Amino acid sequence: MSETTTGDRAQEEEFAKATSAELQDSDIEKDRAILGRDWAGRTQEFLSTATPEAIRNFAHGYGDDNPLFTDPEYGRGTRWGGQIAPPIMAAVLNAPLRGERPSKGERGGSYRGIHAFVSGGTWDWYRPIRPGDTLYSFGGLESVEVKRSEFAGRSVIKVLRDVKMNGDAEVVGVYRTLVIYTERKKARERGKYAGIEEPSYTDEDLARIDEIYAAERPRGAWPHYFEDVAVGEELPAMVKGPLTTTDMIVFHAGGYGFTPYGLKTSRLAHANRQRIAPFYIKNEYGVPDVAQRVHWDSAWAQAIGNPRAYDYGVLRECWVHHYLTDWAGDDGWIVSQHDEIRKFNYHGDVHFLSGEVTGKRERDGRCLVDVAFKATNQRGEDTIKGTATIALPSREHGPALLPEVPADLQRRAIEMMTRHGELLREGGR
Repeated sequence: MSETTTGDRAQEEEFAKATSAELQDSDIEKDRAILGRDWAGRTQEFLSTATPEAIRNFAHGYGDDNPLFTDPEYGRGTRWGGQIAPPIMAAVLNAPLRGERPSKGERGGSYRGIHAFVSGGTWDWYRPIRPGDTLYSFGGLESVEVKRSEFAGRSVIKVLRDVKMNGDAEVVGVYRTLVIYTERKKARERGKYAGIEEPSYTDEDLARIDEIYAAERPRGAWPHYFEDVAVGEELPAMVKGPLTTTDMIVFHAGGYGFTPYGLKTSRLAHANRQRIAPFYIKNEYGVPDVAQRVHWDSAWAQAIGNPRAYDYGVLRECWVHHYLTDWAGDDGWIVSQHDEIRKFNYHGDVHFLSGEVTGKRERDGRCLVDVAFKATNQRGEDTIKGTATIALPSREHGPALLPEVPADLQRRAIEMMTRHGELLREGGR
């Protein structure tokens, strides 16, 4: 008993130390000094090239069995002429792009010991990802704002812009991520979510969930014509969960690497601890482990003010993307997706996805449909809401056309790739 008490006390002291950091005005000012700057994305993600297997495994990582993404042979019979990736796979693909390095004063704030979580994002997609495509990126900080939050007192809200392009310098998509930085100590002290009860499911509850799963299917080759869509039309139901630790493992196995922090083991973990020591907090055994284990370690999640471990915002964005691509069918294209993550999704929570067509219009020869969506948990809380624009084929106008890349953005991509090539020839890094 005394050993257990000693161990518990040591863990409490470790968690208290790990949650003591406060937001520094100097970090905020460093961020404001680099607003609007573009830098080459030098990160080596877990995956950089979209092989057929990588595409399949990524889709499976968030529960998507659409054959357009998972079966190379199926794609040959579609408008794409072969397998393509879910457009949102651009989020996890990146090979290092060579370019000028930011100086020490141009790197922005470090926010050491401050908790960060994704609170939403906006995607614009322009081109499909095909097997063999290697993706590169460039971008930077688009905005910085200081706010007061109910969850954690003062917080910093940043919008990061990430332009994804293939090896031909074609812009594939642009991702704007809303990230909130909060003080772990303040979140724990306020205890906003401390009263949330653990979920419990009866056989009848599970039967209801299974019934939705059994009815789900991608629209596939059946064309979803623009003329057949009506404003007010409801999208079919989809369910995700109840969320488990296994779901988090599968998402990582599908390609989500959480760089630049990363998940490492053995000697690689040792090297990573030397690089970013504040990212490691001792667990109940006194062993340093990654701060991101809030996604599978409930004890650590409770230390920063949550009742249980919770999901990644990116995972829920992938769930929404699954919902939209299932509805659009093989011939449709998700032009944009905007989402706002309103509440945490804890282990044990189940989510029911729903949506409605809110508008339709023709613009520049494109037939576009607007959709509003949300995901609601078993407590009746909407944890994510958003909107999307989808290009659909038309009986009158023909196939769905891909969006045009803004000219200034495409020029910038070519400039960045040109510099990458120059540095490669020079042997630069």
